[in-house]
Amino acid sequence: MFGKRSDTPQSNTQTVKPAEPAKPAASVTPSPTESAATTAATSAPAPKPTPSPAKAEPPLAAAAANPRMERARKRIWTDLRDGVDLKSLARMDAEAARAEILSAVQEIGQFRGLDVTPAELAQIAKESADDMLGFGPLEELLAREGIADIMINGPKTIYIEVKGKIQRANIEFRDNHHLLTICQRVVGVIGRRVDESSPICDARLPDGSRVNAIIPPLAVDGCCMTIRKFAKEKLTLDKLIEFKAMTPACAEMIKIIGACRANVVVSGGTGSGKTTMLNCLTRYISEGERIITCEDACELQLQQPHVVRLETRPPNLEGVGEVKMRDLIKNCLRMRPDRIIVGEVRGPEAFDLLQAMNTGHDGSMGTVHSNNPREALTRMENMIAMGGLNLPTAAVREQIASAEMNLAVSWAGKSPLVCALFCSNGPEPMDLRRSCST
Repeated sequence: MFGKRSDTPQSNTQTVKPAEPAKPAASVTPSPTESAATTAATSAPAPKPTPSPAKAEPPLAAAAANPRMERARKRIWTDLRDGVDLKSLARMDAEAARAEILSAVQEIGQFRGLDVTPAELAQIAKESADDMLGFGPLEELLAREGIADIMINGPKTIYIEVKGKIQRANIEFRDNHHLLTICQRVVGVIGRRVDESSPICDARLPDGSRVNAIIPPLAVDGCCMTIRKFAKEKLTLDKLIEFKAMTPACAEMIKIIGACRANVVVSGGTGSGKTTMLNCLTRYISEGERIITCEDACELQLQQPHVVRLETRPPNLEGVGEVKMRDLIKNCLRMRPDRIIVGEVRGPEAFDLLQAMNTGHDGSMGTVHSNNPREALTRMENMIAMGGLNLPTAAVREQIASAEMNLAVSWAGKSPLVCALFCSNGPEPMDLRRSCST
């Protein structure tokens, strides 16, 4: 009964195969309105097209709006799941595994007599391979250049950010279980888990893209996942000059800051380019220095040969085994580092980073969320207080001043990416736009 079309009632669908060539125009309907009109003319009792006009949404994938393709997809997926040896596929390389799935899909289509074209079979084979070998519908968005963020609000609601504008994506998941399976596969790549006992998880993709997943019962409308994609072509100071994000003189000063072992904290708002600037700064670190990075999810991309990357770990099923950022930074001090780089300072680890800066590890770097340089210092005071160390305010400020941090502030929008340099023991911020031009 899957894949057969006919003008007769459904009980006679097994004897109408010769009538298939007469219906190609009715099977591929670009708009919900035309689909409803055609179906009403051919088969009045059929209620299938009625929900489509009610969805006042941007167009989704064409195959998902085609009942014939949907039936064929379900039939093929059921047969693949029952007949394909996933262990054998796992031992193959990616290209051979996809070729094997395509061959299996073509055999199923021929054996079942499904009413699909070779191009449609190839599309179903690609979707099946993405589900079995990759990250399902996300593969299309991950392979597409120009996407900065992927925001999944549920199985049928996916948005992307392209050139600073948020727009609806033309993909969807089959259901919430399908989306949950992909979420678990994404976080499982780095040995983490997301389930009812641990419904929030930070992870990363193989290319370093940052992932956050949150699932029910915390996410009321279904699984939610946010992916911050990193461009394959990395940004450099030369490209930032080309984009008019900074002047050549400003870039030269940034190079000096990165090379001369100055303590640096890059501050700015969400999505302003803090990690981008930190990556640019690290390019000018000497290859003879031993660098140790500490991150919640590894996303820094250092080019030096002598780099040790450390990553925090959430608790296991028994609630033990958690490794926090403070633990990593403390351990760094025993690993003979020349520089310690913290991906993002969010809590009491600010005190440990200051300790490293004040105990001979000059050139240490990190990022912090703040609106301006002054607020960055205030935030570091507050984060140290979060650790319950009960240190006097004067002692904390003395630690910050002794570190002689230079804060390169980055803002998104029309302002230059780097617009101020601030020394923690100096009187006032120095405007790089003015100082570099004189």
